Amino acid sequence: MDYRINFINNSYRRFAKAHKEELINAFWDCLERGALILREEVSKFEDNLAKYVGTKYAIGVNSGTDALFLSCKALGIKGNWNYLLERVYAGEITIEEAHKLFEGDEVITVAHTFIASLQCIVHCGAKPMLIDVAENELINPDLIEQAITERTKAILPVHFHGKVCDMDRILEIAKKHNLYIIEDTAQALGSSFKGRMAGSFGDLGCFSFNTPKLLGGFGDGGAIVTNNRALCEKLYLLRNHWNMAQTSVRIVDFPTPEIVQWAFKSRLDNIQAALLNVKFKYYNDFLERRKKIADMYCEGLKGLPLKLPIYGEGDVIQEFIIRIGSSEEREKFKQFMDSKGIEVLIRETTPNHKVKNLYLDNFSLPVTESISKDAVRLPAYPELEDSEVKEIIQAIKEFYGS
Repeated sequence: MDYRINFINNSYRRFAKAHKEELINAFWDCLERGALILREEVSKFEDNLAKYVGTKYAIGVNSGTDALFLSCKALGIKGNWNYLLERVYAGEITIEEAHKLFEGDEVITVAHTFIASLQCIVHCGAKPMLIDVAENELINPDLIEQAITERTKAILPVHFHGKVCDMDRILEIAKKHNLYIIEDTAQALGSSFKGRMAGSFGDLGCFSFNTPKLLGGFGDGGAIVTNNRALCEKLYLLRNHWNMAQTSVRIVDFPTPEIVQWAFKSRLDNIQAALLNVKFKYYNDFLERRKKIADMYCEGLKGLPLKLPIYGEGDVIQEFIIRIGSSEEREKFKQFMDSKGIEVLIRETTPNHKVKNLYLDNFSLPVTESISKDAVRLPAYPELEDSEVKEIIQAIKEFYGS
């Protein structure tokens, strides 16, 4: 359907049009110098990101998904759960037998997230242990300790839609039980908790620069931040076949070790890094504009029979999510907005733990399940015009007969 006001696509097009010369110059400069793989632009972006988040190091990788996976690998999270699931899918054993045969680590996280937050755990052979979110859609810290077992290796909090989890509580629990923390910060670059940036609390923080994200690139991209030099060095090696010689910009500080290990290929593309460096210059302006759009929504939609998001002092706006009562009402709402030429997004129709054949349905997560029935995402990208925001607000008022 051709929407007059689309959910995200105009963000890419309008930014590219407004900054065409800068973007072309950055792209062409890479081509002229033949700087295409792990060159100065990647290192510059890593330095920019680390400085912005407040960590010592940043490691550019292919995607936010890879950032999570390589973080788990770097921390030694492992097990045979992925192998056992393959046997279940092949019909060799039952899922009940797989649970009995499992050997390895467990990682505590939530189902109210993009599947990558769970995928990274399973691909390392570990088991995701799911707990519910609180009403703010973030991991409920009151439920963490009761999920800890002798197998628990890490906690993976997800800073959902620009909101930061209660990191004081999570750090306290992790220290008490000697657990790692991997922050999923894919949707929270620039968010802060008590003055400290999301991604800087845990052992590792993982970011995504996929096109719809707060700092969206022009394809895939991701990064990991840390204050731990040993982890940084290991991640540099894991992302590039255990080879630092190809990364001449960093080799002086991080020479290739004599002992080689099996690794992966997950490099932030140098041209993507160059284009992200252009966008990074405007990033605080993006956040300020998103905040203004959210304020317009909150003011324009107050008093309607829907639930508006509540933002804290350090939160940023990835997407503006409203909750409208039921699956049936949500479907009617979507159809009405479509008729007005306005694209809204509905994603949480089936929570991850209810997806067939992922074998996570042993977890009871009532708050997560309730969100899946009534959450709707409104456009909130910074290139959205005030007149378009007002049109969206007016359409929602019409839906409710106001």
